[in-house]
Amino acid sequence: MFTKFIDAFKNKDVRGRILFTLGILFIYVIGLLITVPGVNSADINGVIAENDLLGVMNLLSGGALDQFSIFALGVSPYITASIIIQLLQLGVLPALQELGEQGEAGRRKINDITRYLGLLLGAVQAYGIIVTLQSRGVVDFSLMFGGKLVEGTNRLWLGYVYVIAILLAGTMFTLWLSDQITTKGIGNGVSMIIFAGIIKGIPSNFSQVYNVLVPVASTGGEFFNGILKFLAYCIYALAIIIFVIFIETAVRKIPIQQSKQTLSQSNANMNFLPIKLNPGGVIPVIFAQAVLTAPVTIMGFINPNSAAYTKVQHIFSLTETINGWPVALIVYLVLIILFSFMYAHIQIDPEKLSENLQKQNSYIPGIRTGSETRNYLSRVLNRVTFTGAFALAFVAALPIIVPLIFPVLRASSFGGTGLIIVVGVALETMSQIEGYVAEKNYKQFTF
Repeated sequence: MFTKFIDAFKNKDVRGRILFTLGILFIYVIGLLITVPGVNSADINGVIAENDLLGVMNLLSGGALDQFSIFALGVSPYITASIIIQLLQLGVLPALQELGEQGEAGRRKINDITRYLGLLLGAVQAYGIIVTLQSRGVVDFSLMFGGKLVEGTNRLWLGYVYVIAILLAGTMFTLWLSDQITTKGIGNGVSMIIFAGIIKGIPSNFSQVYNVLVPVASTGGEFFNGILKFLAYCIYALAIIIFVIFIETAVRKIPIQQSKQTLSQSNANMNFLPIKLNPGGVIPVIFAQAVLTAPVTIMGFINPNSAAYTKVQHIFSLTETINGWPVALIVYLVLIILFSFMYAHIQIDPEKLSENLQKQNSYIPGIRTGSETRNYLSRVLNRVTFTGAFALAFVAALPIIVPLIFPVLRASSFGGTGLIIVVGVALETMSQIEGYVAEKNYKQFTF
């Protein structure tokens, strides 16, 4: 691994891309510290901890919502819009499906549509955040416009428009930063922005756990036991990282043979059709969270101060129980598994794959072409996805289950969506860096 990093920095072009990416991410981290002007915010952490939707948004924005930063929305509106557009392209809107088949020009148009939709969704999300925080008394507009805006007056809508405009501007600037990374830096810009935000919070997470397990006033045997507990926690974290790397890189290879090739072809020269253990990445988790938090979001828009809103929030909270049963957590895990199967079949269509193999005069050894190949691919895909879906659900539930089993680790949020994103982005970025290095070395060798 260290050799790869050294090779990357030896290459001038790759080194420039890496440094440019780090510079852009530094600008983003600085922006996370700039709060919305004229707004007093206090005790937002408590509200975020109680609201699963705000917790997800805070994660994707790199903790910007904790301080009501100008980047509080992050890239979550764009991600939501991308998922919606992707689903609409699956035969729901033929016009979008046609654009997707028009090559680069079509993709640019779809990207523009996604951004406009993201802007609209961002305005809705910003309004929802303001209403939720204001109903809990943690956001104060009294200092806005030189203290002339008083809550309860008919001019309060000016404060809403002002804050929404700032948050939308922060989102658009974040997307511009991500575009710069995509074109001039390393990795996918949106993924790198989310990656940077999550990574920023990991040291504080471990620091909080250390302070809980090893109190400042502890001495002698108590201190030693605390250190052992913290080391055990670090080993647990390392084991989870290795497990996530495994589910992100594990592939089921299906051998593919050309009709012209002989049956005696060695395995070294045989082509393979790779089916990932977790083809959907973190998207099934995001889908499940969106569905689970939808009722709470709707009730928050209708009447955030009502008893009905509190009841709905209790029912759909992942950390609450109903008659001793964690109903919301069970529904959450079931949704992750279902969406994993749905997204796997969206990405890998056994029927189309079977047709393409037949057109290319290719076949799976021992399997007849046509319906038998389709059934075989569908069976393998379901088996692989079944394992991957349960593994994904397990990792996503860790930040919820671990504090329930070990109450002392309530300060820990290690695992879950953030870890899946971090590992996936890190692996993708490393692969791209290796590709750049190999490409430059190849050009130097040929010329």
